[in-house]
Amino acid sequence: MEADQSPERTPDGHFVVVRGRKWRATDPSIPEEPAARLRSHLMSARRAVRDALDQSDARAEAAARARVNRAKIALGERGTPWWEQSDWARRERWEGGLAELDERAPDV
Repeated sequence: MEADQSPERTPDGHFVVVRGRKWRATDPSIPEEPAARLRSHLMSARRAVRDALDQSDARAEAAARARVNRAKIALGERGTPWWEQSDWARRERWEGGLAELDERAPDV
């Protein structure tokens, strides 16, 4: 897969395939602006995990991993599968996750 290409999706659209491995796809019902903000939170949290590991800071690592998990849940990539949720529950999931991540975002 080229960097500018979207990953292959399974026929049902529920999963993406990257290097032969299936991963749950992001909920396609999330509007682009909030989805971009959630991805930004996710990448920031992943960088914080890396930094905490580099510094051997277990507390910071746990906090960063919790942020990663919250972002992944909000995106629909973890937790109850998005295709099994009502439209209301899906919206509640990403809006609540985004609000929590915005509120708890570390100062930059």
